[in-house]
Amino acid sequence: MRALVASIRADAEGRYGGAEPGWRSGVEWTLLWIENTAAQLTERRGADSQGVSPE
Repeated sequence: MRALVASIRADAEGRYGGAEPGWRSGVEWTLLWIENTAAQLTERRGADSQGVSPE
């Protein structure tokens, strides 16, 4: 997921570099959400593999 985020960010910056600031902040918020979700999934997977409950 992180590689996808990096790819989307690079493409958006190259394609829409002159777009309205509000658009850019919306894209950044979405990409941060994806990165945070990926981090949470990775943490849960690590806890599950060690026999630790995610709760």
